[in-house]
Amino acid sequence: MIQALRKITTLVLFSVPIIFISCFFLYPIAAILWNGLQSQEHLNQVTEVLRTPRSQKAIWFTFWQATVSTAITVLVALPSAAIISKMKKRSRKWVRAAITVPFVLPTIVVAAAFEALFKQLGIDSGPLSLHHTSWAIIFAHVFFNYAVVARTVGSFWSGLDYRVEEQARLLGANKWQAFCQVTFPALKPAIYASAVITYLFSFTSFGIILILGGPRKATLETEIYRHAITRSDFQAASSLALLQLIAVLFLIIVSTRLERGKPAPKSISYSSSEQFSLKFRLTNWTFVSMFLGGPIVTLFLRSFSVGDGYGISHYQALAYRVPQLPATALSAILNSLVFATVATCIALAIGILTSLQIVHGKRGVRSLFDLGLTLPLGTSAVTIGFGILIALDHPPLDLRTSWWIVPIAHALIGTPFVIRTMVPALRHINPKIREVAATLGAAPHQIRRGIDLPIAMRGALVGAAFSFAVSIGEFGATSFLPRRPETLTGPIAMFRLLSTPGDLLRGQAMALSVILSLIVATTVVVIESTKAGSEGSF
Repeated sequence: MIQALRKITTLVLFSVPIIFISCFFLYPIAAILWNGLQSQEHLNQVTEVLRTPRSQKAIWFTFWQATVSTAITVLVALPSAAIISKMKKRSRKWVRAAITVPFVLPTIVVAAAFEALFKQLGIDSGPLSLHHTSWAIIFAHVFFNYAVVARTVGSFWSGLDYRVEEQARLLGANKWQAFCQVTFPALKPAIYASAVITYLFSFTSFGIILILGGPRKATLETEIYRHAITRSDFQAASSLALLQLIAVLFLIIVSTRLERGKPAPKSISYSSSEQFSLKFRLTNWTFVSMFLGGPIVTLFLRSFSVGDGYGISHYQALAYRVPQLPATALSAILNSLVFATVATCIALAIGILTSLQIVHGKRGVRSLFDLGLTLPLGTSAVTIGFGILIALDHPPLDLRTSWWIVPIAHALIGTPFVIRTMVPALRHINPKIREVAATLGAAPHQIRRGIDLPIAMRGALVGAAFSFAVSIGEFGATSFLPRRPETLTGPIAMFRLLSTPGDLLRGQAMALSVILSLIVATTVVVIESTKAGSEGSF
């Protein structure tokens, strides 16, 4: 009886992640595919949509801005990666935390910060205006993705054996020659991997494009939103979403191959025989402080700017409802906190079950869970939101108007973060510990519960913190869901305030941005204070 109960429990736990990903990710994605490919007539409509000048312009701009954003991000972030690789462990932890804050900020907050910075510098109008330009988008993408390159390459660089470069120097090579011929070739896998991730984030960017690009700078993301929400043309939106799915799938495959081809450093070395010059470090950190800190500081100051002075009236106004919102901005923040908490619990539960299957399951099962449950990480949040909009509106999954659909959508995006932090922790558990437990009579499920989970829990907490931060700032998927007082989130409220002219409404948006930023910054501190989150690629 007990044995049968254990088998049933194991089967149920095995099925939960599959049911979750099938109902809330694969089914909505399949609905998009079916909506675009169900007949020859629909295929012709897909072709017609893609042939329109506006769509072709959006497609070209999507690829162009992602390419330029990635190239500039890699170039400006490599100096920080080099310096981070030579830093002491404790110093490096806090530097990594500081540069990570922009990456986990809600994209709508990033857009608001750059709008405030442009206004402060006087380049929001006139001949030097960056308002609704390509460069505004590119600068924001570099700001957002800077930590991806700096952390990924910096962590990998710190594990390289610096003695090889020293040997090249002893054989007559100067610093530049030693770097180009020895260090850079060894860094290529990490650079390529971080570049693909940066390209993917820039390619699927939504909030930044929507605010900083305006109607003149459209991408696939914003065109899907425009057709689905503004024009209710689901067929055209499905056509563009189909094209985007193909492009994103290709990028995911490339990223996966690069990750597998990136050799893990065999040893970690936190210092080398030669540090970078003081002038180089001061120049780099001055640039980083101005570039990453400037928009955030400007946003903070703008939230307190009232007339010719400073005050807290914008923060006080968050407690009062304005006509542009179905509820107060303060209630939107509270909703975001509740949604983030529920989404984190869901992501943690699904992530733990999935991670155990990836590490301890059979080979076919491992591949199935690894691919299936991490696909939402690379898939556009706009595509997920659009899929939910057209799929979950009739029985047996009539959840589009349900309160629960918001945290479920957020959990879809957050679950891969839990998996990507738990799986490495589980794989690094010494197998001898399990062997001793088995020798002493422990069953496999007892070993997993008594050994694996406690050791991997630190990694799970890091993933949960990332999931919480992602949910707080999620904008793409949520923008497709019904807009009612009980489902209004902080980023959605910000977008509505920013989209309406008026200094008072914009001031409230800035105040709301600061509150969301402080919540996210606190989450980053929690992540970096956890030992499991202090190392690794990203």
